[in-house]
Amino acid sequence: MSRTIPVMKFLVMWQIELSLLSREMAGAVARMPEYGAPLARAGTVLARYHVVGGHGGAWIYDVDSHEQLERLLALAPVYNFARYTIYPLADMAPDAQE
Repeated sequence: MSRTIPVMKFLVMWQIELSLLSREMAGAVARMPEYGAPLARAGTVLARYHVVGGHGGAWIYDVDSHEQLERLLALAPVYNFARYTIYPLADMAPDAQE
């Protein structure tokens, strides 16, 4: 019997903590596209958005576990400069439950 690993999707909203504004933070923000591109190619990040009028973004992750998500967030260049709000997502398509 083959066992499939359930897919877990998360909406991750991150917002830069402006009180930490520095050259290091600016560099971290500038590295986010470079960090996200291979994740997007691998299908680990399904979408990346800038929040208009804000200082941050909204990314949708498709991971095998919450531990994997935690590792990916910790590797993000802005990890030490941002606040994160994480929403688990549930697929509402009728065939998603099969």
